[in-house]
Amino acid sequence: MSKAKYRFNTKSLTYEKVRVTTKEVIWKTISYLATGIVFATITIALARQFLPSPTEKKKNREIEALQLQYNLLNGKMSQMEAALKDIEDRDDNIYRTIFEAEPLPNTIRHGGYGGSNKYSDLEGFDNSDLLLTTTERLDRLTKQLYIQSKSFDEVVKLAKSKEQLIASIPAIMPINKKDLAHAVTSGFGWRTHPIYKTQEFHPGMDFSAVQGTPIYATGDGVVERADAMAQGYGNHVVINHGFGYQTLYGHMSKIVAILGKKVKRGELIGYVGSTGLSTAPHVHYEVIKNNEKINPINFYYNDLTPQQYQELVELSKQSTQSFD
Repeated sequence: MSKAKYRFNTKSLTYEKVRVTTKEVIWKTISYLATGIVFATITIALARQFLPSPTEKKKNREIEALQLQYNLLNGKMSQMEAALKDIEDRDDNIYRTIFEAEPLPNTIRHGGYGGSNKYSDLEGFDNSDLLLTTTERLDRLTKQLYIQSKSFDEVVKLAKSKEQLIASIPAIMPINKKDLAHAVTSGFGWRTHPIYKTQEFHPGMDFSAVQGTPIYATGDGVVERADAMAQGYGNHVVINHGFGYQTLYGHMSKIVAILGKKVKRGELIGYVGSTGLSTAPHVHYEVIKNNEKINPINFYYNDLTPQQYQELVELSKQSTQSFD
């Protein structure tokens, strides 16, 4: 039961009991309810304006997860682009060089791949930039892979029509990889001469190995030279592979190859030594194309994995003193 309310009368200086009518009670109740409703409406409106609803929170989590997946996808595409670039370089500078075919022009490899409005349906969203970037990169990568596939189809046709050329091309290292003391001691290019201490052009690659290590022919051919008559090379062998290719193997301790005889790739032709102008046991190896000495680094694709090949490329770039 509610307590009775009193009001002080200043004229009579007495307390008078306040009488509340039913009408006043109703109006007061309505007033309280209206105030509560207005306050609740304002509170809900502000909450909806500034605080995400459970549904919005769920959608925001989904968007964040999608953004993460898109970023991971872009990272993977970067790795694929780098791998494809390496394949394209090897295709142009190794495979096509071997078969004497022109490299694919950049206008074909990296030409246009769509109209200006191709991605218009992806515009106008909060994450349009991410969607556009990812879609464009994926389309570009897809086209480049297709072009590279067609390029390899052409290389395969060239290979099938040139089986003899394939067998004759110097395509392995002259020393078995497991027999090497170091991967490479001196690469193709300007080096310090070990005896004269002057900067001279080193027209081949030096592979260090123990005295007497077997040396093998790197391609099919005919022994064109097997003697110690050339200055500096000591006991050396020159093989004519045909198709404009020759290889030279210098500083042998012993020559096994016989002048004028045919040899097969991987056939024993001599042993590692240090004859001629040499400071340590090794084989000096040269590749000659149309009477011009070229970098042998591009001709080890038959017995090296891509990783081993890349490591050898990096080692051959180091400017060190040669053994001859």
